[in-house]
Amino acid sequence: MNTCYATERKVESVVTSERTLEGGGFPVRRPFPTAALMQVDPFLLLDHLGPVKWGPGEGIGAPDHPHRGFETVTYLLSGGFQHKDSAGHSGKLAPGDVQWMTAGAGVVHSELPSDEFMRDGGVMHGFQIWVNLPARDKMVKPRYQDIPASRIPQSQSADGKVKVRVIAGEALGASAVIDTHTPITYLHYTLAPGARTTQALPIDHNALVYVFSGTALVGSESRAVREGQLAVLGAGEAIALAVDAAQSAPAQLLLLGGAPLNEPVARYGPFVMNTHEEIRQAVRDFQTGRMGRIMPS
Repeated sequence: MNTCYATERKVESVVTSERTLEGGGFPVRRPFPTAALMQVDPFLLLDHLGPVKWGPGEGIGAPDHPHRGFETVTYLLSGGFQHKDSAGHSGKLAPGDVQWMTAGAGVVHSELPSDEFMRDGGVMHGFQIWVNLPARDKMVKPRYQDIPASRIPQSQSADGKVKVRVIAGEALGASAVIDTHTPITYLHYTLAPGARTTQALPIDHNALVYVFSGTALVGSESRAVREGQLAVLGAGEAIALAVDAAQSAPAQLLLLGGAPLNEPVARYGPFVMNTHEEIRQAVRDFQTGRMGRIMPS
């Protein structure tokens, strides 16, 4: 039984992802930033990797590259990645794992298919989201939160038709284990045919729904949002989500919400600051080696 809310959000617009190549040449679907939608404060980018099948030795990742001024959130559904950075951090991502990296003052980072994936091949499928940092936190010390699949809270509705993995925020009585600099909601919903739920969200937060499998009915008007499409929601206390009972397959989607920073954004590739001078300084710091370099194994 769903809670009734005074105001459910309406869908303001639907954006279809653009296909592009990222990193060393791997394919992504990107609803933003594009000409149709540059950003939704505090979210700067959403990349949907794959699903793409690679044979042994064919996997592609993102070799050494810098970041400053924001956070990258990597969520893997299938495949395997390994990462290293100039601060000496390293680790692996397996299916269901999440890496929340706060680049802050700056790191040089690499994300490559794991040795096991390169040996065996397989299907790579996942997401990377960029979350802006407020001006006060843009130069914080870099931090990693590597959360294995077993620690991502999960919940479901009483009838079992609605399932959710809680990466950030709260849903269906489950609360995330990840700490965020500003209030963020990041939920992976799986909705069976005939499912219906509402997700509460603070009224002053911006909200997005990205459907990556099937078709979901989103918002108070039950607008159909299909695979590869992003819905931008208007104001309200909650988001209605459903799947038509006549559909033959479930829908899967990411629900994103966040408190807008309402600050100037200056961005240049992997750097996101508040002023152009801060961008120029980031470029100088990277070029002169102040962000370090990744040491060979």
